[in-house]
Amino acid sequence: MLKGFRDFILRGNVIDLAVGVVIGAAFTAVVTAFSDAIITPLLNIFGDAEVGEGWKIPVIPGRPETALDLGMLVSAIINFLLIAAVVYFFIVAPMNKLDEMQKRHRGISEDTPAPTETELLTEIRDMLAGQTPQQAGSSTPPATGESPETK
Repeated sequence: MLKGFRDFILRGNVIDLAVGVVIGAAFTAVVTAFSDAIITPLLNIFGDAEVGEGWKIPVIPGRPETALDLGMLVSAIINFLLIAAVVYFFIVAPMNKLDEMQKRHRGISEDTPAPTETELLTEIRDMLAGQTPQQAGSSTPPATGESPETK
């Protein structure tokens, strides 16, 4: 049981996943700091001067704990878009390019369309038609119109 767990943990994709999670968490902290230090103050420029809190909208006047913080929401959306862009451009796009290069190296052309279902079924039918019943593993007699007892 422990050997199976060790094999699972030492597989390359699990280790790669762990490294990706750690790097992703570290990068999330960087993007959040960037957003809090740069984006949020820029968004607060466009807020109401009387509120003094940027894009906060008070629901109940005089109770700041009931204010809706739209600036925080916009900042979180920008965080998400920045992280998604970095993941795409630094992880997904290079992996797709690497996969494409490997396919070209193996001789698999992207220009060649995959065979259709009809073409595959026709090929299977033709292969089976060329076999005798003994080759196909069939126990049924050939269809000659005679019963096996009359032979």
